[in-house]
Amino acid sequence: MGSMLHLIQAPDVGGGDTVFSSTIRAYEALSPAMRAFIDPLSASHDGAKLYTGGYGATTPVGGWPKATHPVVIRHPGNGRKAPYVNRGFTTAINELARAESDALLEFLWRHVETRVEFQCRVRWAPDTLVFWDNRCTQHHAVWDYYPSSRYGRRVSIVGERPSP
Repeated sequence: MGSMLHLIQAPDVGGGDTVFSSTIRAYEALSPAMRAFIDPLSASHDGAKLYTGGYGATTPVGGWPKATHPVVIRHPGNGRKAPYVNRGFTTAINELARAESDALLEFLWRHVETRVEFQCRVRWAPDTLVFWDNRCTQHHAVWDYYPSSRYGRRVSIVGERPSP
């Protein structure tokens, strides 16, 4: 449902911002034809994509979590629609051929990730606390502070299963 990040140590050289993108705003910026096309679709999500592919983690006993979710969900609090696919976990759109799925996912990811008008940028300072809604927000930590580090505590709140 949501997450909170309390930053304890910010990079001493600056940087390390987090960019948040509104998937509700992203959905509403799509053409009516694209919204009608993606509304009934479902997508596969697989934890192995990020954890073994991105972080090189070893597979836990029983494997990584997998799930099928609607490509577009309706926010339970306000009824607005939002794409529910992300580069880290979404592996395929189930109703499409692989090449079509890959192309549509790349379009949706880039649409959410690159449109500045959907974004909010947090510049971290020690003792900053940010709370975001995972149902309609995607985030990206900007890795521009090496070799400095940042440290914080994150808590995620479990909510109901996303629905169309």
